[in-house]
Amino acid sequence: MVTFRMPVLNYRRVRVFSLTRFLGTNVDRWPTLAWLRLFGALVLMGGSALAYALIVDVDPDWQESEVPAPPTFNRDTLLPLEMPPYVSLQFGIDPASLVITKDGIVRYVVVARSASGSVTAFYEGIRCATAEVKTYARSNSAGEWVKPGSVEWRALSANHPSKHAGVFARQAACDGATAANSAADIVRALKK
Repeated sequence: MVTFRMPVLNYRRVRVFSLTRFLGTNVDRWPTLAWLRLFGALVLMGGSALAYALIVDVDPDWQESEVPAPPTFNRDTLLPLEMPPYVSLQFGIDPASLVITKDGIVRYVVVARSASGSVTAFYEGIRCATAEVKTYARSNSAGEWVKPGSVEWRALSANHPSKHAGVFARQAACDGATAANSAADIVRALKK
């Protein structure tokens, strides 16, 4: 006859974390907890202040300087932008058109060339402090500059037809939230 024995179950006591056990009965260690709480609160407040600073406009009284007429551009001296592989157009910046204004705007002429050979140019400005771009003029098929319908600042991350302005800002025009030091620095960065 086979007898069935009930297996012996071993119950292990799981020790639950206890703050009083962690700190012990030594009351001298309790101020350490207060300092840890204060430090944690300060870190959280600092992080929220930084996030608020990124949302709020850098300078609410900022005024854009007067925009000069679009400069002429040379197709032979263009510095290419490294666009993502899914972009079918080739973009290049005319180094002679690069200007960094006193109000922190990088103005330039960018030329877009399609695989069929058609060429379009844009006269644009990037405000690095707010990560925005503005198109001041476009060239038509006759090579004349035409003002677009709406000339306003728009986010570099916005869904507009091409991401060339964002690529240019990251590659050379902006150093974080500030414009590059000089046009020569931008040219150097584009030639790398």
